[in-house]
Amino acid sequence: MTGSTSAGPLTGRAVLVTGASSGIGRAIARACAAAGADVAVTFRVNAEGAHAVAHEITAMNRRAAAIPLDLADASSVRSVGPAALSALGRLDVWVNNAGADILTGPGAALSTIEKLDRLLAVDLRGTMLASWEAAGILGAQDEGGVIINMSWDHVLIGMAGENPQLYSAVKGGVLAFSKSLARSVAPRVRVNILAPGWIETSFGAGADERLRNDVVESTPLKRWGTPADVAGAAVYLASPAASFLTGQTILVGGGVVM
Repeated sequence: MTGSTSAGPLTGRAVLVTGASSGIGRAIARACAAAGADVAVTFRVNAEGAHAVAHEITAMNRRAAAIPLDLADASSVRSVGPAALSALGRLDVWVNNAGADILTGPGAALSTIEKLDRLLAVDLRGTMLASWEAAGILGAQDEGGVIINMSWDHVLIGMAGENPQLYSAVKGGVLAFSKSLARSVAPRVRVNILAPGWIETSFGAGADERLRNDVVESTPLKRWGTPADVAGAAVYLASPAASFLTGQTILVGGGVVM
């Protein structure tokens, strides 16, 4: 049972957000809790960050749990759903946010092939495996559930560069897969896609001033997006307000891609 009596669009629901120890995942987890949900968050290496997010959620009088998950490990993916069910007592929404970082930290130093292999294993294969796990759990419930997968707005128009080519391949795969999954698991489970653009994550915060200015100038809304912008769209897709949406993609990019 949810601890708070205040009503929100996700009151009484339980949400799993993968990769929620920081950035967009953290924002989605917090926004879901603020909307009334109990929330399980997953992490691969940043246990401290994940437990901090879980603490923030319990401070909102919601149930919370921090669960380890390695999307490149099929056995780890199989275990995360039952762990979330055990912690929260139910599961209504599964957000596949986790992805490999090839832009900052050690990931930025990988070779092109190493980056590709990592993205394929985590962002594409991992999302597919997790989606199948989610569909099995949610589809077995009388009330069904919601899956939200993460793509990238530029897969629709392309972007020059080595890293954009890699991201286009895997995030475009996530988008295409999610549409077919949506047809496969309807009507009990809804599957939709979030496609963020230029968002103020660790990469954006560390970008040089020229890139930061170029992004603002090329964006009709004249700013970088924030994790909270993506989280707001996620709460909408998870809520009853989006009950007639499936197989759809919401671009959260300030109008760069239309």
